Amino acid sequence: MNNEITNKYKTAPEHSELGKQSSYEDAYNPNRLYPIPRAGKRLEIGINPERIPFYGFDIWNHYEVSWLNEKGKPIVAIAEIIYDCSSEFIIESKSMKLYFNSLNNTKFKSLMEVQALVKKDLEACLQTEVLVKIVPVGEESAIDLQQSFAGVNIDNLDIECKDYMINPETLKTSTQLVEETLYSDLLKSNCLVTGQPDWGSVQIQYKGRKIDHGGLLKYLVSFRNHNEFHEQCIERIFVDIMNYCKPEELTVYGRYTRRGGLDINPYRSSKKVSLQNLNMRLVRQ
Repeated sequence: MNNEITNKYKTAPEHSELGKQSSYEDAYNPNRLYPIPRAGKRLEIGINPERIPFYGFDIWNHYEVSWLNEKGKPIVAIAEIIYDCSSEFIIESKSMKLYFNSLNNTKFKSLMEVQALVKKDLEACLQTEVLVKIVPVGEESAIDLQQSFAGVNIDNLDIECKDYMINPETLKTSTQLVEETLYSDLLKSNCLVTGQPDWGSVQIQYKGRKIDHGGLLKYLVSFRNHNEFHEQCIERIFVDIMNYCKPEELTVYGRYTRRGGLDINPYRSSKKVSLQNLNMRLVRQ
């Protein structure tokens, strides 16, 4: 790509409120939302932003949603937010929290009014369709609690780890053809801006030449001191496995622990996928 196109996709997370002291709003303020273009990091990872090699979604769960009813009584709820990974932007996570905090002392007539407003504001920020479901605490939630991902846990492998900055060279395959689901709870990276640790679990479903489990675990551990947002880490894992292992099919699903009441869960797949039963809550979440 030429420099003009490359410059178009540069990100500016350092201009957000991440890592800075922030004021909290007394009233609703949609301007707290801060979009960051996806494309800058995708270029770095080796993805053409105009022809991304996967389908998928970013799934957010926010456990600290609140507002006032018409009589001033607080309502507390959980929000599920989902938008497609083909969107041009992501929302910087602290700005999402600050936006929801601006609802805390604002009166609304109904839950549906809040849900419609959040949907409108997020779609204006992201410039794409956003699915929003807000459920008051005490009512049945669509988020199912699961102890762990389905599949084979590779964390008990007796391996020696030396790399704590990304090393995809450990990704190896055999000639055996398989279709399997693997997962690890050892994923850790750091926030791109603040350097604070991000803890997560990752599930890898694939079809093709058998991936060496020990080499895969070493690769996942090598993210330990890497600085990148959740969405970018999962996309990097997808691209590296595709490049080094060349599976016929691949799905990478990351579920991260909460920060500020929010968890972010990127899902990337070589196949189109339905959202049905996709959201869950692992034990650490």
